Amino acid sequence: MTTEGLARDDALSSRRPFPADAFERLDESDDSEFYRKDRFVQHLDSTALSTVEAVIGQLITEPEPVILDLMAGWDSHIPEKLKPSAVVGLGLNRNELSNNRSLTEILFHDLNKDPVLPFPDDTFDVVINTVSVDYLTRPFEVFGEVARVLKPHGLFLVIFSNRMFPAKAVKLWREATEQERIAIVKEFFKHTPMFEKPQVFVSEGRPRPAEDKYAHLGIPSDPVYAVYAERRGNDSTRPKRPEVRIVFDEDTRLEQEGNAPDKGGHGIHCPHCGQKMKKWAVPVNPFTNWDMEFMFICFNDSCSYYVKGWEVMRKQGNSGTSYRAMYDPVRKTFMPVPVPHSFALRESIVE
Repeated sequence: MTTEGLARDDALSSRRPFPADAFERLDESDDSEFYRKDRFVQHLDSTALSTVEAVIGQLITEPEPVILDLMAGWDSHIPEKLKPSAVVGLGLNRNELSNNRSLTEILFHDLNKDPVLPFPDDTFDVVINTVSVDYLTRPFEVFGEVARVLKPHGLFLVIFSNRMFPAKAVKLWREATEQERIAIVKEFFKHTPMFEKPQVFVSEGRPRPAEDKYAHLGIPSDPVYAVYAERRGNDSTRPKRPEVRIVFDEDTRLEQEGNAPDKGGHGIHCPHCGQKMKKWAVPVNPFTNWDMEFMFICFNDSCSYYVKGWEVMRKQGNSGTSYRAMYDPVRKTFMPVPVPHSFALRESIVE
């Protein structure tokens, strides 16, 4: 994007759906100094990280793709089955990038100072951005640049969770709910005309890994959200990217223990407390769009997931609410279902 183009983009910013101070931060110091400190830690738990890797592996369908890891760190989460011809890491920490085994090229660049990407047009098949979109102070310009350097039908995959460095996250992100953050990233895509309509993948409420230091609190695994879109192209015969389908470890464990649903839909046990989950009729009303007739819910009031949920929700500003473990027999996934009190949802138990 040219300097003239950036100026025009800034002039249009007032027409975008965010207040003037949306991208201010608590710490406006030089990002290069902040990220100079090595952080060789995983920013998500192992269940969430395996989900991130699976999403990347399923959505990147190009043979030997050329990939840009935008705002990269020491791990790009690219699965071994992918065989990229090149992976360029653009970031700020020299040691982290140097220790990233996926990268074939390293580039140090501060997108908040200069959102112009130092690459020719139509360079990459895929651009990935993992758990860092919340730190962009000029996201519209960056998204426009990503579209420019992508090849036609190239993929921009933005993955995030609910963790952050609050001092460096922009105000808009800090003050938003998790569902609002999905909408925010979709807006970034929608205001970049070169992208197709963005798609969304959500993974929430997975059991936290047993070895995780927070496992004893009953807090679910870190959520994973992915918003992604292709750059527009003229090839109408090109096959669409597949829908993300994640098979999680507990699905296999349920089958091994003989707890997978039989023909009658019985035998599901809560992954948190082990008690049998009750068959629950999905309500029919204009406010839900579930495509199945029933779910399974754990109604054990002593379940650690339910007991700890009150405190977790309170810390998130949702006092007076907890959640129970719910199992979707169609997609074979666990998820949380919010409840305001212990009697909620019981009227629809069918067994």
